[in-house]
Amino acid sequence: MQVTVFGPLRSATGQKTVEVNVDPRTVRDVLDAFVEEYPRVRSQLYTADNAIRPSVRVMIDSQKVELDDPCPARSTVALFPAMQGG
Repeated sequence: MQVTVFGPLRSATGQKTVEVNVDPRTVRDVLDAFVEEYPRVRSQLYTADNAIRPSVRVMIDSQKVELDDPCPARSTVALFPAMQGG
């Protein structure tokens, strides 16, 4: 499955789009596999108690989704991490 990352996540993956080996049922399955392959992204996506950060956006085929939403196998997932500044 292709995962496109933005912002500081790119420094952890080394590229904008990566392949994650997963056969997902839900969006959460994709994020779990992504974090397993790129453990440095955990702190940018999750809080200390393993909840997704409120400012993180996950999109599938340009539609905002929640972690327990279904994830079709041939989708493109985009991750927008929490951003600081202002």
